[in-house]
Amino acid sequence: MASEACCKLAPVTVDYTPKGKYEKIAGINTYIVGPENATKGIVDIYDIFGIWPQTIQGADRLSAHTGFLVLVPDFFDGPGLDINSIPMDTEEKQKTVNAFFGSTGNPQANLEKLLVLRKALTEKFPAVEGNWGLFGLCWGGKLAVLACGEGNEGVGRRFEASGTAHPGLLDENDAKVQTAPHILLASKDEPADKVALYKEIMGDKIDVTTYETMHHGWMGARSDLKNEENVKEFERGYKQAADFFVKHL
Repeated sequence: MASEACCKLAPVTVDYTPKGKYEKIAGINTYIVGPENATKGIVDIYDIFGIWPQTIQGADRLSAHTGFLVLVPDFFDGPGLDINSIPMDTEEKQKTVNAFFGSTGNPQANLEKLLVLRKALTEKFPAVEGNWGLFGLCWGGKLAVLACGEGNEGVGRRFEASGTAHPGLLDENDAKVQTAPHILLASKDEPADKVALYKEIMGDKIDVTTYETMHHGWMGARSDLKNEENVKEFERGYKQAADFFVKHL
């Protein structure tokens, strides 16, 4: 299913103007794009580097391809991890990354923020209740699988489908407790054995595709939209994710 907006979707571009707006929900500054009368929605969680133009452009594409509401909550309430701290090839960079994961970027603390937001969405968008999906980039994908594990039930809590692109912190124990259909879009840089293990554990509940020519981060802050091949695969990735959520929501 393609929305009317999808038919008018502009090409991916370096110089991008966002289509949505920001609004506080449960105290979290949240980017919102999509039709106000939508009955389905996706919470789209950025990677560890926070909100970047590429992230917002991806959210806009998810909304345009599906016709759904798409929300990007700014859990960090400001800058994410310094993008220059990756790769962690010095002791100073390692300390910077570890400090961020231990504070602002702590997955468990941000999972709690996500669940508070999810509860608030019931009141904010009552027409969508029961039809929320969850998509995350790398670090955000970790939150997606944590949220769709044990406890993913009930009004104001349930996510009906989840997904991740260039997933980070892959753990087979997360895969074992997943309660929703899941899409995993891997880059060439993810450990192939762990990606394969997710497929083995989740079976027909998971769609797995490896983008063999793409680097880790090609759909997030580290995407290079001056690169023709990255642009093509950025488009393909968001379209594939959109098709998955249309099928399962």
